[in-house]
Amino acid sequence: MRDLESQPGMRLTYDDGILEIMMPLPPPHERYKRLLGRFVQVTTEELGIEICSLGSTTWTREDLRKGLEPDESYYIQNELAVRGKDVIDLTIDPPPDLAIEVDSTSSSMNRMGIYPALGVPEVWRFDREILTICSLVNNDYQLREISLVLPMFDAVVLRSFLELSLTMGETSLIRHVRQWVREQLAKSH
Repeated sequence: MRDLESQPGMRLTYDDGILEIMMPLPPPHERYKRLLGRFVQVTTEELGIEICSLGSTTWTREDLRKGLEPDESYYIQNELAVRGKDVIDLTIDPPPDLAIEVDSTSSSMNRMGIYPALGVPEVWRFDREILTICSLVNNDYQLREISLVLPMFDAVVLRSFLELSLTMGETSLIRHVRQWVREQLAKSH
């Protein structure tokens, strides 16, 4: 990994001695990962929840010989546990609460088999057609209708926002999402 630091944009996945190096395809991949990330950020801002956004940080467990780089990753419930840390060690510190994966190319490795080893509680996956919310239960992922990390969201709502991005400018879309979050908050009070 250190040898490739000077070449940003590569996605590394490591599983028990096998290293996969992939280059994400521009526009659709980058657009969808950024939008999903912005949905998380807007929602947590409106809810007043502190987060630690760590993007595509390489998460590894050398003791398990596993590691990968999600498209986006966030500490939400465990933000305080990593606040101010320059080095996060997954053998000591909790894993990120949420990882976002946008699949625009097919990986030869089972990335969803690595996430449970790292202990990531929730992964949102989008393959440009289907958005799934995967929650870690007994060291395996179960599909969920509603996010446990951000219960305001379900897969249908997230997908509808992504569909809107095809006909709406990004600033307008984020304003729309923000308004939707405020309406959901008003309904719950």
